[in-house]
Amino acid sequence: MNKNELVSSMAEKTGMKKTEMEKALKAFTDTVVEALKNDDKIQLVGFGTFEVNKKPARTGRNPKTGEQMKIAACNAPKFKPGKALKDALN
Repeated sequence: MNKNELVSSMAEKTGMKKTEMEKALKAFTDTVVEALKNDDKIQLVGFGTFEVNKKPARTGRNPKTGEQMKIAACNAPKFKPGKALKDALN
């Protein structure tokens, strides 16, 4: 499912216009991004948790040459599904 399909499905289920639903979805994604940038965790009980996974700097190897190289530290987004979401899928 792509973004347009998601917006259409959500609009159909809520009875809202597609343009309004697109604004709501954008507001949600912007809020999640902003919170993660501020190192906050977003918990939606039953659905899941969005958080930042901090990866430290490390040494890796170039698979072609075998030469060692430095990999910089980075922050990666992480989503952990909640129990209700897991149960719904199984």
